[in-house]
Amino acid sequence: MTDSNPTGLDAYKPAQIAELVETAGVAKAHLTIGQTLTLAILAGVFIGFGGAAYTIVMTGADPGFGPARFLGGVVFSLGLILVVVGGAELFTGNALMTIAAVDRRISTMALLRNWGLVYLGNLIGAIALAQAFALTGLLDGPMAATASAIASGKLDLTASQAFTRGILCNALVCLAVWLSFAARSVVGKVTAILWPISCFVLLGLEHSVANMYLLPQGAMSGAEIGFRAAFGNLFWVTVGNIVGGAGGVALAYRFAYLRNSSE
Repeated sequence: MTDSNPTGLDAYKPAQIAELVETAGVAKAHLTIGQTLTLAILAGVFIGFGGAAYTIVMTGADPGFGPARFLGGVVFSLGLILVVVGGAELFTGNALMTIAAVDRRISTMALLRNWGLVYLGNLIGAIALAQAFALTGLLDGPMAATASAIASGKLDLTASQAFTRGILCNALVCLAVWLSFAARSVVGKVTAILWPISCFVLLGLEHSVANMYLLPQGAMSGAEIGFRAAFGNLFWVTVGNIVGGAGGVALAYRFAYLRNSSE
C-alpha cells in the first residue's frame, strides 16, 4: 500500500482499492446488529437530507431537464458525502461487499444479514426525516408541489424502466464509493463522490434509498401514493441497484484485480 505511484497522483491504485474495499466489506459484516442498524438509520437520514436539498433546488425549475437538474445532483451528493466521510451504512454502497463474499472472506449469510439490516435501517431513517420535514411546515409551501411531482414521476415508471434505471444508478453510486477509496484526504473523497452522484441525478436514474425518502416526502406533500405502487417502485429499483452495484461494479473489479490472488 506504500508503493510510489508512477502517475504522480496521491491516490491508491485500482488493485489497492480492490483490497481496501474487500477489507472494508469484512469489517462491515462483523458489526453488531445495534451498530449496523444505528449506522444504517443515519445513512437513511443523510441520503434524505440530500433528497430534501434536491427538492428545494428543483422548486421553480424544470424538474426534467436543464442546468438546474445538474445543480440538484450536486446538492444531492451531500448524502453520500455524509455517508462516506461521516461513516454510515448505506445499502446501495454495500453492494461492494459482494467482493468479500465471492472471495469467501465473509459468508453469504453474513452478506445477506448486512444487506437486510442496512436496508431496514435506511428505510427507518429516510421515513423519519420525511416526517420531520412535514412537521417543519416546509412541505406546505412551494416545496410541496415539487415533492409531489418528483414522487408521482417515479411511480409513473414501468417495472422495466425502474429496474434498468436502478442498475445504471447504482453502477455510478458504487463507482463513487470505489473512487472515494482511492483518495487519501477528505477533499479527495468529496471530489470523487461529487461527479458520479451528480451524473446519476442529472440522468434521472433511480436510487432505492433516495426513493425511501422522496416517496414519503411526496405523500406528505399531498401526492396520491398507494402502498402497492410505492412497494413496486422500491422493489424493482432495489433489484436493479443490486445488479448494477454487485454485478456491474463489484464483480467486474474483483475479476480484474483479485481473481488470481484468491485462486
